[in-house]
Amino acid sequence: MMGAIELPALVVRAVAATVEAQRPLLINRNPAPDEAGVPICSTVDLELVDSGAAGIDAAATRVWIDGTLAFDGVLQPPFAGPRASVAQGPDFLRVVLDPAVPFATQATVSVRVVSNLVGGGFPVDQAWSFQVEDRTAPKLVAAIAMAPRVVRLAFDEPVIVSEPTGFAFAALGAPAVPVSPTAAAALDTLVDVTLSTEMTPDVAYRVVVTGVEDRNGNPVLAPFDAATFQGFRPPRHPRRRFDLWSMLPKHNRRSDTTGDLARFIACIQEVVDLLLAEVDRFPDLWDIERAASPFLDLILRDLGNPFPFDLDELSKRRLATVLVEMYRQKGTAIGIRNAVRFFLGIQIEAIAGLASTALVLGESELGVDWELGPSDRFARYAFDVKVGRVLMPTERKHLRAIVNYMKPAHTHFVNLIEPLPPIVPDHWELGASEVGETTFLH
Repeated sequence: MMGAIELPALVVRAVAATVEAQRPLLINRNPAPDEAGVPICSTVDLELVDSGAAGIDAAATRVWIDGTLAFDGVLQPPFAGPRASVAQGPDFLRVVLDPAVPFATQATVSVRVVSNLVGGGFPVDQAWSFQVEDRTAPKLVAAIAMAPRVVRLAFDEPVIVSEPTGFAFAALGAPAVPVSPTAAAALDTLVDVTLSTEMTPDVAYRVVVTGVEDRNGNPVLAPFDAATFQGFRPPRHPRRRFDLWSMLPKHNRRSDTTGDLARFIACIQEVVDLLLAEVDRFPDLWDIERAASPFLDLILRDLGNPFPFDLDELSKRRLATVLVEMYRQKGTAIGIRNAVRFFLGIQIEAIAGLASTALVLGESELGVDWELGPSDRFARYAFDVKVGRVLMPTERKHLRAIVNYMKPAHTHFVNLIEPLPPIVPDHWELGASEVGETTFLH
């Protein structure tokens, strides 16, 4: 037995009726006005209806597409393809136009309809347009080596990377190191391809692109999928001359009739040039603004960073910039304020001497408000820190650690004074509150 097949269904839950006085009325336009991304092989459908009894005059109906007559009572050849049709009833005229030639990609197509009722007197003249889909393949315009292992590709329209390894590289000269892609990233019309190893400087390479398409899914096609570029040559000091071939004795160079020695020296020269380029980059390793992220931790370690907090890359660079100045301000009130503001973004309102409650002769009562105060020596070097808001537990812990490091060694950080949380009034509760005992006027 044949299994049950569930067909899609259209369910109408609500209908809104609108009154339209115009006769005749143009409806069911497909493509719709201002529609974008219309397939190039689409038909143009429209329907004229009359809400009265006169009916549509097909002989008085004209349809133009991009200024070309497509229908004048009968279908015209430019739009009379196999899918074209005309259907007329007592109160409607439906026309389907099938272009013999597909629409041009990304073209703006205009449609104009002129019609009338049988007997005339109610002319209609409406026009609209729609946008055809993009079927144009992106073109590779140029390629250039940006770094020893990075090649930048430029296209004539915004693109995306569909396959990160969809790039084939071939060396057009010798000696040359073969390279292959490991990753790719697109930004608008540019694609940066990361290579598996450093390319040979000044040697011509050819790249063929298969892993890139535009935002409409059109892939790059031949012959606009290939480009040539020169291998990246690291910048050299203008006064440096480190040519291994010229360093060889002249009789060795003269005896190289086959060129094997020159090619061998060229291979070594490439390695030497890369090593010299790495040496030239050494200043970047300890430059705070240009150092790579792994070297920032080494810079802070070299500066003796005493703070164990987890920082992002930007904060590490800022800390490396001000850490020496923090050392100079250590042991001062301004140093404590600056360090807390740098790490926590908290403004210290006051750093004041210890204000403790102690035994006052003739006033304090034993067992009531009597407190044992600190010694004169301790109180002389003790202080409190006051902040303007209630801190989170982590902020409170970090602030104490910062203050204890930045304070003078002989002083004592005692109290961290924060604003009290707002008092929640105790309202009356019917049937539970007792006058004079559990009620508060506020």
